[in-house]
Amino acid sequence: MTGLAETGVLQVDALAAWATALGALLALVAVLWRTVRRLHAALDAWSEDWQGAPARPGVPARPGVMERLASIEHELRRNGGGSLRDAVDRVEEAVKELQG
Repeated sequence: MTGLAETGVLQVDALAAWATALGALLALVAVLWRTVRRLHAALDAWSEDWQGAPARPGVPARPGVMERLASIEHELRRNGGGSLRDAVDRVEEAVKELQG
């Protein structure tokens, strides 16, 4: 005895074995499909964050990582008064005047 309930009818036993194998295969495919969908969703979200997203109705455009880095670098360079670097320099000069 193999541990499975057998009917004694060869065709019925074979059909039950094939149905069980098919059910197990379908369950495995379902688990794999779910895993692939989750990985695809995560990769899609990462890609959208990296590349940015265009504007669509009701949602403003979002810049990608390289655009964000470029804007940060722009703020760290002197440009005649409007950058973050210029503001820090002004504060440092004001502190020096107050101390000295």
